[in-house]
Amino acid sequence: MLARAGLGSRRQLESRIERGEIQVNKLVASLGAVVSDGDLISLDGRDYRVEAASPAHRTLIYHKPEGEVTTTSDPEGRRTVFDRLPSLPEGRWIAIGRLDLNTAGLLLLTTDGELANRMMHPSGQVDREYLCRIRGSVSEEQLEKLLAGVELEDGPAAFSDIVPGEVTPGHAWFTVVLFEGRNREVRRLWEAVGAQVARLKRVRFGPVFLPAAVRSGRYQELTPADHRILREDVGLPPQPVELSLKRRS
Repeated sequence: MLARAGLGSRRQLESRIERGEIQVNKLVASLGAVVSDGDLISLDGRDYRVEAASPAHRTLIYHKPEGEVTTTSDPEGRRTVFDRLPSLPEGRWIAIGRLDLNTAGLLLLTTDGELANRMMHPSGQVDREYLCRIRGSVSEEQLEKLLAGVELEDGPAAFSDIVPGEVTPGHAWFTVVLFEGRNREVRRLWEAVGAQVARLKRVRFGPVFLPAAVRSGRYQELTPADHRILREDVGLPPQPVELSLKRRS
């Protein structure tokens, strides 16, 4: 709390707490002490009141094209997804999961770090849906393996659902669903059964679908009501509460 308020570095403040130089509610503070709304923190002869606020976070749907990277900067000079996003007066855009360079489709970005962490963590059980174009044909045996689970270099993985789609000369289309977001996991799953992905597009992340009206390289902002629904969907309270310090003397 003190470090976020700009009253020193974490290391400096921890040393000051250990030396008994900081008080909470007029009592000497201890390392790891928890503060909440209304508490009084005192240091250097000044008092700070802990205040709770509900910030107005923003969340965007972005239609990522192939060839963009999901990082804030790229040493190779490639375009990043953040290049096209609206600027923020404060805070920053956080990508909820990533899409690799050659994967297109739905990318969610938010200023709500609590929401981003919960949606990305496996315990959130947020499913992702992808449209895949596979080179050649795919057998029933291969599909059964993908549903039963295969062993990847970073552990077992499986699709929770596979829906066959259109078959064209030399290609077959499938819609797949999985509950994780490991690096290149969809591509690696197909490769594990001897199939090659020619095109990959994410079309859904949890309850959010990629709208047809949002063209490649464009974005659409969710309403505050939609943002609240996203939080509730992963077990968070609809409105975030963040603590800050207000100087009293």
